[in-house]
Amino acid sequence: MSPVLQERRDGLLLSTDPGLIDHELVHGWISGTYWATGRSAETMRRAIAGSEPVGVYREADGRQLAFARVVTDGVVFAYLCDVFVDPECRGRGLGGWLVRVLRDDLARRGLKRFVLVTRDAHRVYAPLGFEPVDAGRWMECDLQAATG
Repeated sequence: MSPVLQERRDGLLLSTDPGLIDHELVHGWISGTYWATGRSAETMRRAIAGSEPVGVYREADGRQLAFARVVTDGVVFAYLCDVFVDPECRGRGLGGWLVRVLRDDLARRGLKRFVLVTRDAHRVYAPLGFEPVDAGRWMECDLQAATG
């Protein structure tokens, strides 16, 4: 785990401090997405504990406005997942800010590869340097289906 990052802008705080995460709110957000429908609160809590989470908070009252987490070995590879911006706050650049801060931190730490999977947010990630990957090179194993 890297040192806590904090960046402020326009009355907002972006922080990688896991102690600031509103677990109940984040679970509600993420368990309602197309990629994690029905994910339990316990699974979400364990996923956050096993990754490097980041949140965006309103400084005035501490309300969480956005969330993401990075799964990484801390040296070579990082996977961005569970990116979510409160629907009331979309269109203000919070997702781009959050991902840019993570990208820049991982680059400073010397990591080489930063990947993500998205069905519908390519326009958010492309300006930050993400490009489509050759689908013929990537493979996936659904562990529940393969071993069940």
